[in-house]
Amino acid sequence: MYLRLATLFLFTATLTQPTVAFAMPSNSYLSTIPEGPPDAILGIAESFKSCTDPNKVNVCVGAYRDSSGKPWILPSVRKAEERMLKDDTVNKEYAPIAGDGRYVELALRFAYGNEMDLGSVAGVQSLSGTGACRIGGHFFARFAPKPKGLDRLPIYIPNPTWGNHIQIFKECGLDVQRYRYYDSKTNALDYDGLIADLKEAPDGSVILLHSCAHNPTGCDPTLQQWKDISDLIKEKSHHVFFDSAYQGFASGDAEADAAALRLFVKEGHNIVLAQSFAKNFGLYGERTGTLSVVCNTPEERSAVMSQLKLIIRPMYSSPPIHGSSIVKTVLEDEELTKEYYANCEEMADRIGSMRRRLVEVLKEVGSTHDWSHVTSQIGMFAFTGMSSDMCDELTSKYSIFLTRDGRISLAGLNEGNIEYVAKAIHDVTDGKSITS
Repeated sequence: MYLRLATLFLFTATLTQPTVAFAMPSNSYLSTIPEGPPDAILGIAESFKSCTDPNKVNVCVGAYRDSSGKPWILPSVRKAEERMLKDDTVNKEYAPIAGDGRYVELALRFAYGNEMDLGSVAGVQSLSGTGACRIGGHFFARFAPKPKGLDRLPIYIPNPTWGNHIQIFKECGLDVQRYRYYDSKTNALDYDGLIADLKEAPDGSVILLHSCAHNPTGCDPTLQQWKDISDLIKEKSHHVFFDSAYQGFASGDAEADAAALRLFVKEGHNIVLAQSFAKNFGLYGERTGTLSVVCNTPEERSAVMSQLKLIIRPMYSSPPIHGSSIVKTVLEDEELTKEYYANCEEMADRIGSMRRRLVEVLKEVGSTHDWSHVTSQIGMFAFTGMSSDMCDELTSKYSIFLTRDGRISLAGLNEGNIEYVAKAIHDVTDGKSITS
């Protein structure tokens, strides 16, 4: 009893003790650190969350939403997880540095096709597409020769591109340059500008290409244009770095969406591929991807694999296993794979229907602009041609949240909000040009 009373007394005394203020050194380096700018897209997402307008619409987020505006777990993914829960051989041990070998094999087969001999392809699991780009950037910076007279290896990325590309490759020590990609006067691919800039790039530069559903424009080259780009890159001895974030999600047909990538392999390029399963499998929070390098021989593959592991080990040691196990479970099973392809088609069809509906409703509410570029684009996003001032007005006046380059996520549209969005777009664009 006395022990209990003493313990109670000590506990009560602790609660009533004044908070101790720690003296901070007056010359602390922490006081000199400036506050960094918020991430453009994630900052918009936070602003949307804090907005109290009942009519608010988020057409910024790069994640699929169903017709009710809710996140959607693919039924094939749900079934794969149910199977995994029942499998008593599954454990939570560390994955190898290169990840789950069977998952990597299936992921590469998904990208390169069943005809591809993977014996000369070095592949590792990555932290989605972002991690794959980071590994690939380090690999190029460490091993690709610099063009004559340059201190750093240049990487040419499209203008515009996914915003994170720029900082990823800067952090890898690459010299980030831009090549023309989008013509704001025609709201279409600037093919002539692209070709001219790749010709001007120093021989042996790295050229980043979006394999399908270019983010943010949704404008892809034709297959013939891809062939001509391939020929030019070979002529200039450039290195090809493909970023594939939308295979299967773009058109609903994963085989069709891999056409450009497979063409370059067939043409003999030693491509590097960053592959993500965030969009096409709906595994946004699982961080599941691969980084692969097409080598010439099994011996080259072995050497490249050893170096990729040396890049990964001090970075994050080994990848998470849940998302990769989902992808593996789906792609190993014929019935689940078939259902997965149907899920992809369903997502692509809804995105496509929102493209068409947006253009239809814009016309119905009185817009006289030509919005045909919206329907000719592909993938999750529409590059509308709206100016930054128009985008600011959409947000301030109508609580429609989007990036200031005029890109909208069609996944954020549904029958419940599309008329509201179309009327707002018509209001801010009426009588003004939608090309810059």
